[in-house]
Amino acid sequence: MMELDPRQYEHVAISDADVRNIVLSYLIHNCFKETADAFLTSTGMKHPVDYLVDMDKRKSIFHFALEGNALEAIELTQQLAPNLLEANMDLHFDLLSLHFIDLVRSRKCKEALEFGQKSLTPFGKVQKYVTKLEEFIALLAYEEPERSPMFQLLSPEYRQNIADSLNRAILAHAKLPAYSSLEKLIQQITVVREYLQQELAKDAPPPFSLKAFLNS
Repeated sequence: MMELDPRQYEHVAISDADVRNIVLSYLIHNCFKETADAFLTSTGMKHPVDYLVDMDKRKSIFHFALEGNALEAIELTQQLAPNLLEANMDLHFDLLSLHFIDLVRSRKCKEALEFGQKSLTPFGKVQKYVTKLEEFIALLAYEEPERSPMFQLLSPEYRQNIADSLNRAILAHAKLPAYSSLEKLIQQITVVREYLQQELAKDAPPPFSLKAFLNS
């Protein structure tokens, strides 16, 4: 089957059913159970087969990671998705780093050092983790790590990225879509706009901006 010319995407009709499925996919992906229930009731849609697959546990794991309670997130993940973290070293390392950073933020430097030596140092055998380990340990040298060159490690955005990665990994482990339909749609729109920029030059629409779209 031939792919649709990107220049014709703006003329493709989207049905109400498509829009509802996109919204529901987003709510399920982000564990908005009550909102999803209300949405299904108000629209008369049928409950998807995989609708409630461990959503409550996945929501708890996501919020534990988002709040910096990484050890709780790890424990629940091991219960919900056995062997996931053993198979995904990057994600396991990131979650352990969240606990280390939380100890540093709480000024529990001795505990942070002990935890780093026990749980993070073994990752130093793999070259790609060495630079990150050096950054984590360097945080201990600052009285105010939030003002150090590594301040981004203590930011909400750092926790958010790891929580999102963990959520996607758990979904993929359960053979469910790792990205919501809305995320895929935004990615596609971005690619199409970039393509049109290259093809049409001055006559092309501006690059896609979600912020600009929401404010329009």
